[in-house]
Amino acid sequence: MARSEVTVDLGALRRNVRTLLRELDGAELWAVVKADGYGHGALDCAGAALGAGATALCVATVGEALELRRELLDARILVMGPATNREIAAARDAALELVVADEIPEGVRVHVKLDTGMGRWGVSELPAAEREIVGLMTHLATADGDLVFESEQVRRFAEATAPYAHLTRHAANSAAALRLPEARFDAARCGIAVYGLSPWGEPVPELEPVLAWTSELALSRLLRAGESTGYGRRFVADRDTWIGIVPVGYADGFRRDLTGTEVRVAGELRTVVGVVSMDAFAVELDRELPPGTPVTFHVQREGRLMYISFTLD
Repeated sequence: MARSEVTVDLGALRRNVRTLLRELDGAELWAVVKADGYGHGALDCAGAALGAGATALCVATVGEALELRRELLDARILVMGPATNREIAAARDAALELVVADEIPEGVRVHVKLDTGMGRWGVSELPAAEREIVGLMTHLATADGDLVFESEQVRRFAEATAPYAHLTRHAANSAAALRLPEARFDAARCGIAVYGLSPWGEPVPELEPVLAWTSELALSRLLRAGESTGYGRRFVADRDTWIGIVPVGYADGFRRDLTGTEVRVAGELRTVVGVVSMDAFAVELDRELPPGTPVTFHVQREGRLMYISFTLD
């Protein structure tokens, strides 16, 4: 095989969308496809999500939205980040929806963002209802951790938006959609869960990872006690130890700081040892394994999934 291979399973994404819709129990699912669909390919993932029942797409910038609009002519697309005057004009022409936290632009459907505790963009009080306002939203700061603060944010949002129940209200991200029913309101903006990843590190059995990154062992070799592997002799065997060399490194997106994380070799978790080089890294084995043994990157640290940066062709 090639040095490594990345595959995206759109069938898994569709199943994740349907699973999330069941969890949402009547609320809409808006699929977040910003940052090129979290690296999975925005257009393909957007189409798959809409086909499986998502009713809108969420992105960070007008530029991202315009790329989708060229192919998805009728999709509802929400831009969650701030927009310049020129971008507002482009959004108007492309029938996009914008999140705002100050002035309400004319001729564009907007969602007003209420700051309930994130401490970034957002108004402290909702403005009077205007024709262009179609939704109200907030951004949860601790949905993957502090449920007490998250619940307080939801309470503030519910209280502030109660007079505007005729508008679409949305607060939940993936974590809140899965474990805080009162945060679901009319729609949930789900990103990481759509791609089958857990928002809080522990696996969510109902979700399937959409992306797989695989390689294989180039060789196995036995280090005698006192021998080392890699630059700087950062790993020195304290006993006779088998290691496997994987032909992937930081040039491919397997970061230098991933030493000590785990990958799967022949389906078994094995620890990355020594310095990650530009084109290779080493894993500790319990026995000799032949070249070509499959390696799957499922990188974890302290029980939490670590993101890996790479480019899809």
